[in-house]
Amino acid sequence: MTSPASPSVTRNVPDRLQSSFTRGVRSWEMLLLVVLVLVFSANSFASPYFLNVWNLSDATFNFTEKAMIAFAMAMLIIAGEIDLSVASIIALASTAMGLAMTAGADTPMIVAAGIATGVACGAVNGVFVAGFGLPSIVVTIGTMSLFRGISFIILGDQAYTNYPKSLAFFGQGYVYWVFSFELLLFVLAAIAFYILLHRTSFGRSVYAIGNNATAAQFAGLRVVRIRFILFLLTGLMSGIAAVCLTSRLGSTRPSIATGMELEIVTMVVLGGVNILGGSGRILGVVLAALIMGCVTFGFGLLNVPGIVMSIFLGLLLISVIAIPRLLAHKFKRA
Repeated sequence: MTSPASPSVTRNVPDRLQSSFTRGVRSWEMLLLVVLVLVFSANSFASPYFLNVWNLSDATFNFTEKAMIAFAMAMLIIAGEIDLSVASIIALASTAMGLAMTAGADTPMIVAAGIATGVACGAVNGVFVAGFGLPSIVVTIGTMSLFRGISFIILGDQAYTNYPKSLAFFGQGYVYWVFSFELLLFVLAAIAFYILLHRTSFGRSVYAIGNNATAAQFAGLRVVRIRFILFLLTGLMSGIAAVCLTSRLGSTRPSIATGMELEIVTMVVLGGVNILGGSGRILGVVLAALIMGCVTFGFGLLNVPGIVMSIFLGLLLISVIAIPRLLAHKFKRA
């Protein structure tokens, strides 16, 4: 006959459930969700135009292009690397689209030129970092100047315009009612990167490399190949973002996307990804993208100058990096 469960075992079950619930409530994603609700509520009270569904649809353009790159950047940072050249990749990919347009290419070829240029730029970064073992921050600072410099050499103070009307769909089109094509790409990219990072052996390898690349190498992981693939993914998403941004603006200038790398890194770090690598989740990046989109749109409705937004992003980036470290140091001393 089976003996009845002891009181201690019976008490441990709700204790474990309560512990799991407490961890969930205290998680970074839950905090971001609360912040998102507060920002959304504040914007709805601050401006009578905020809750208009078409205005909210337009607000998605403030973050979708950056967020698509942020998903790939999150995986790269989790692996202990970084790519600061993503905005310059957008500039060069957009320039390649303009060159294809002036050569008489149709819309599919123009789109292919932008995406292929993004992948090629990611491959350049991957070769130097993964192949030659150079520090990613040094390499991508160099290619940041290189890629945008090439755009300035090709364009100077000119601009590519007169893109085909069919290209406008990628950055201005709607797939259904208020749901834009860019928003659809954002959702699909979020799902794809969530599965890749959290549900595949490749994602587990990314975490392992970010925690200890040497141990991962001895464990049989192909560290060089994985790092190279991550830079390819970042270049691919930058190329896709270049197509959307060029389509939305309807023109190409060498100064396009200037400063976007700061917002992308802020989005990733705000999403809970450890800047030193080894931890982070795609869900956090999604919530961070929504928060930054709401803040940007709210500032726009209130006619807040762009320089104030830049100051806000700088302070936000410093805060989300510094505050957890200060708290951890305080608790360690205690």
